[in-house]
Formats: sequence, structure tokens, C-alpha cells
Amino acid sequence: MKKPVWLNKKINLSGCRQMKQLSKELNLYTVCEEAFCPNICECFYEQVATFMILGNICTRNCKFCAITKGIPQKVDINEPARIKEAVKKLNLKYVVITSPTRDDLDDGGAGIFCQTVKEVKSLSFSPKVELLIPDFAGNISSLREISVCGADVISHNLETVPSLYPEVRNSADYNRSLGILRIIKSINNKVFTKSGIMLGLGEKRQEIINVLEDLRKANCDFLTLGQYLPPSLSSLAVKEYVSLEKFKYLEKEALKIGFKEIKSSPYTRSSYLAHTFLKEETRSK
Repeated sequence: MKKPVWLNKKINLSGCRQMKQLSKELNLYTVCEEAFCPNICECFYEQVATFMILGNICTRNCKFCAITKGIPQKVDINEPARIKEAVKKLNLKYVVITSPTRDDLDDGGAGIFCQTVKEVKSLSFSPKVELLIPDFAGNISSLREISVCGADVISHNLETVPSLYPEVRNSADYNRSLGILRIIKSINNKVFTKSGIMLGLGEKRQEIINVLEDLRKANCDFLTLGQYLPPSLSSLAVKEYVSLEKFKYLEKEALKIGFKEIKSSPYTRSSYLAHTFLKEETRSK
């Protein structure tokens, strides 16, 4: 299908040079680069970055994702300190930390997530930290650790509607992912939780509404809705280019359902404008 005009977006890579250079110097990955995010320079300009810890190789094979699949590298215990250094040098005010899924690790990588939060939060200017976590294979011990690690926002994406999980997330489970958000909130009701889904994979409108209702029943605070765009020719094909009107309709419906903050647009991604979700009114709940 031909892309509609509203998906024409120019990327000015010149604005990314400082971040790209520092990432190379400190041997760090950003999901912005690894996942070919179209918003990369906009976020870097706003002094927001999404670092990817625990390497750049995923143990799962989701067909929508650009992250390399295979056998991951050994865990680098010095990585959290290097992320702290990058945050300090760039004077980042909001930091998002994510990782590929690491089913090869007993804790799924939860310990390194928590250590990274500790390092970043020790900076004198105390940036806000958001974690975008995998499902840790449903490991309750890992979820307990993550829930109280000091992050301001903990995000876990459902990605799509239940009927499409066998095709889109064949190694994941909808109810497990939904339960992760519920468990985190039950352990620490002071942390904000967040989730997102991609549109354009063949989901029906009522299925989307049902997912939004499920998320609110799990006390999820924040929501992102964006257009799925295949990162490679071998990725899942787009079934629909969702109209701007539909994005606006879903945003209104999500507000009715009770989400505190929502981003709903074709180029919205999990970490897009992440810092704008924590407004004064949401901080006080």
C-alpha cells in the first residue's frame, strides 16, 4: 500500500550527532537507533533518550520488531555506570531505559534495570526515569524488584490486540502482559504505569476499545497509540494506514475510559515525548 501524505516525515540526522557520538564512545545502545525510530532527532533535541541495556540482541522473534534476534551477549555489569555518565554529559532531564527480552537470564535482566535506575538517580540533578520493560517471563520476583526500584514511570507494551498475538507476538501472552501492569501497580501504587499498542495490523475497532478497557482495569495510567510501520521487508506487512480521524477518535475514547495522559498519532511510539506525560497534575494523581 502507498503511504498516505500524513506519514511523510523528514529526519534531520544532523541533530543527532552528539548523542550518536557519545553512545559510540561509551559503548551504549539507544533503541532510537536500533529500532530505526522516525522520531529520533526530535527526542534527542528535547534532551530525551531511550537507552537499551543488556545488549542489542533479543531472545525472541517478534515479527514487528527491528531488534536483532539471536544469542545475546554476556551481561555487562559496568553498563549502568556508563549510562549515568552519558546522562550527566548530555544533562538529560528525562531518561527512558529499555532492553531486548533476555529469556536466557534467571531474572530477565531486572537486576541491571534496577542498578541503572540507582546510578541515574544518584546524579545531583536527579532526572526522571522511565523503564520500558519486557515481560520477564512473568517472573514475580523480578516484577517486585522493578516495582520499587525508584523509577518514576514503568511501561510495558501490550503491542496489539489478543487475537493477533499468535502472529505478532508468538512468544508472548496477552494476559501475562496485562498482569504485569496490574502486579506492578498493586505492589507500588505510587509509580505511574504506561502501555502502548500499534495500529494497522488488522485489529478491529472494538478490539482496540476492549484492550483500552482492560488496561484501565489494570490501573494503567498512560497510553500510547501509533501506526505500525514495518522496519524491514521481512517484517509483518501493514494491513491498514490508520486515519488521523481514527487516532483522534481513539484518543477521545481513551480519555472517557479514564487514562491520565494519552499520545495518539501515526508517529507516536512508546517513548515518544515521554517527558510530557508527567505533568504537575498527574504527579499529584
